[in-house]
Amino acid sequence: MEIREEKSEENIILHVSGEIDGTNVDDFESTLDDACERTESLILDLDGLEYVSSAGLRVFLTIQKKMKQRGFDMLLKNVEDEVMDIFSVTGFVKLLNIE
Repeated sequence: MEIREEKSEENIILHVSGEIDGTNVDDFESTLDDACERTESLILDLDGLEYVSSAGLRVFLTIQKKMKQRGFDMLLKNVEDEVMDIFSVTGFVKLLNIE
């Protein structure tokens, strides 16, 4: 997994690529949690994310919940077909804000 941060005046964009699984999910959560605390609008650009495990799905929900509790937004965009299939099968398309 690789995460590259891009910051603008209004939001933080995290470009996520590779795979999110048990070996790196703690790093993924830590990076998202840190970004969550520094912005009102968190955008996750998933172009290049090839796989996400159930542990990774939990992180998406946790961070989205934190953003909503603060009254802010999290958006997922450029979701690859394979990852979108995982979101669809698990019902996460109804839970996450996906563009």
